[in-house]
Amino acid sequence: MSEEEHHGFHRLLVERLGERWGEALYTIVTCLLALAVSGLAAYAFRQPLLFPSLGPTALLLFEQPMAKPSSPRNTLIGHFVAILAGALSLAVFGLLDDGSILQEGVTLARIGAGAFSVALTGAVLLLLRSSHPPTGATTLIVSLGFLQTSLEMTMLMVGVVILTVAGWLINRLLGVPVPVWVAKG
Repeated sequence: MSEEEHHGFHRLLVERLGERWGEALYTIVTCLLALAVSGLAAYAFRQPLLFPSLGPTALLLFEQPMAKPSSPRNTLIGHFVAILAGALSLAVFGLLDDGSILQEGVTLARIGAGAFSVALTGAVLLLLRSSHPPTGATTLIVSLGFLQTSLEMTMLMVGVVILTVAGWLINRLLGVPVPVWVAKG
């Protein structure tokens, strides 16, 4: 990212510490804050609101805050589509009532569900012009059976909403003019 693309506190850090160290410190502070908010919500509500694909989503929100894949639109649509694709994959491959891949082991049906869910997620997001690469992890979380009940999938989406709002607020409060809904370009 060039210095012209830095804003607010992010720009200040880069100007004072140089691009490499300024970027690193901004990422440490913002990711720590956003994931702490997500984790505290998960703890308070005793729900799986903190899960692996939030990590790459947070990195994208703070390392490339102005990029289209980082926009709230792409983040929310992306994870929603990923959850639906994962659920559809469970149904198509007859895995709705099965345990996770860790409990049941690797089966041909589970391989099919995983591969199909990622392929479907990618294709639908391209058609919707809503690319958000971390969704590949979200759809696998569902299609591999780690979170597969309606409540768990709902909580997955709630976790995405919490992180997206926290990321947007943190960036805005630190002077980064992230888009309200969709990035330009």
